[in-house]
Amino acid sequence: MERIGWLRAAVLGANDGIVSTASLIVGVAAAGAGSASVLMTGVAGLVAGAMSMAAGEYVSVHSQADTERSDLARERRELAETPDAELHELTAIYTARGVAPALAREVAVQLTQHDALGAHARDELGLSVHTRAQPLQAALASAASFTAGAAWPLAVAWLAFGPRLLPWVGAASVAALALLGMLAARVGGAAMLPAALRVSVWGALAMAVTAGVGALFPGVA
Repeated sequence: MERIGWLRAAVLGANDGIVSTASLIVGVAAAGAGSASVLMTGVAGLVAGAMSMAAGEYVSVHSQADTERSDLARERRELAETPDAELHELTAIYTARGVAPALAREVAVQLTQHDALGAHARDELGLSVHTRAQPLQAALASAASFTAGAAWPLAVAWLAFGPRLLPWVGAASVAALALLGMLAARVGGAAMLPAALRVSVWGALAMAVTAGVGALFPGVA
């Protein structure tokens, strides 16, 4: 849970970097574009995607942070205006979780005396320091991971030319997605094989569809 703030953004960014950039390269190459056009498309996709991911993560996570601050401000106001009702509410929460009513009230009283806002934030709103929204951290993680992910198919495209480009970029990107899925699962403590299969299948599907679209318009790129 301590890793969730940056892990989600990093995995999403790297996955999107590999899939979107590889799909762009494969689609343009399938349309018959030259090596220079393919590489320029990849570079443009990397730069635009990294900026888009950073901006999107910052805006969305900042909205989440604004909501959290608003909830805490309302809770702080309610604690000041109706402390008895808030104490009853906290007691009811613990009772609903299986604590005996008398003990639940005693726990609510002690936690309220220690840190009333912290108790309500944690037990009523579900907020904690481990899951608190951090917009800048999410934006930087997304941009950096997107760039790292996009650099992989771009490097393969730079090394592979002609008829080798499509299979090499496709195979290298699927392999990178599988590795990313396994790494993310390992860091998050989940099963690695299902995660690797999940990202690999969807990434391969995205590249196949894009290549098919490019093949429908030969000579356009």
